[in-house]
Amino acid sequence: MTDKLTVSVLGTGIMGAAMARNLARAGHTVHAWNRSRAKAEPLTADGITVVGTPAEAVEGADVVLTMLYDGPAALDVLKQAAPALRPGAAWAQSTTVGVEAIADLAAFAGEHGLVFYDAPVLGTRQPAEAGQLLVLAAGPVDEREKVTPALDAVGARTVWTGEDGAAGSATRLKLVANSWVIATTNALGEVLALSKALDVDPQSFFDAIAGGPLDMGYLRAKSGLILDGRLSPAQFAVATAAKDARLIVEAGEKNGVRLDVAAASADRLERAAAQGHADEDMAAAYFASFDEQH
Repeated sequence: MTDKLTVSVLGTGIMGAAMARNLARAGHTVHAWNRSRAKAEPLTADGITVVGTPAEAVEGADVVLTMLYDGPAALDVLKQAAPALRPGAAWAQSTTVGVEAIADLAAFAGEHGLVFYDAPVLGTRQPAEAGQLLVLAAGPVDEREKVTPALDAVGARTVWTGEDGAAGSATRLKLVANSWVIATTNALGEVLALSKALDVDPQSFFDAIAGGPLDMGYLRAKSGLILDGRLSPAQFAVATAAKDARLIVEAGEKNGVRLDVAAASADRLERAAAQGHADEDMAAAYFASFDEQH
């Protein structure tokens, strides 16, 4: 049995395009579809076949990888692909969909004979482009050989969280991780906004915490995007982060936990999006601290 697969990538935004390229570099045959075909067309230079419909993309696929906006989008696209899905194919569902959507997606997979893998990823544009994502995955052990070559192509490591993709253990871990990323990003934005308001040079703050337990590479990297005006192209866009923040808040509410920081983070991200920063890096939540753009 060859480990070279035919992989369908549905959704070629920041993450999906990078994943498609790494799949092709690993020697897999890649078919790609995106709602806006023009955004997917550059992938043809990497030997990827760009098609016009989800059904065309999944024709003959060993693995279907979805990297779409949210759960409803993933389900809608798979329904469009349904006539061409091959029973027995693996579905690596990498969209951040939240806990509630997993059951619906897994049910669809069961109805169409797909082997369902809950497989969100941790990482942003740069690790995605380098094939260094951390893949969080849950799904049946006895058929993992169907999907592992594809996961190995897009990630540096796969952490298996369970044997039942429908249980959503990988998605739940992704939400926990994203809650930290989103909270930290919003906090650093407020640090820079307060520095500006109090006429404090941000570098004096970085110097004060340098090398100590409060110092973080992530803090410095994201702050640099704001201070140097490098918010485009986004590593992780404001609009997507806002969606994820709402999924985190909803997950907490449904499980009896009040997540005040996540709720405030969602508000800030949505406010920044409304100011015109939706497609910029999530660090642009910084601008939500001001009534006018600074």
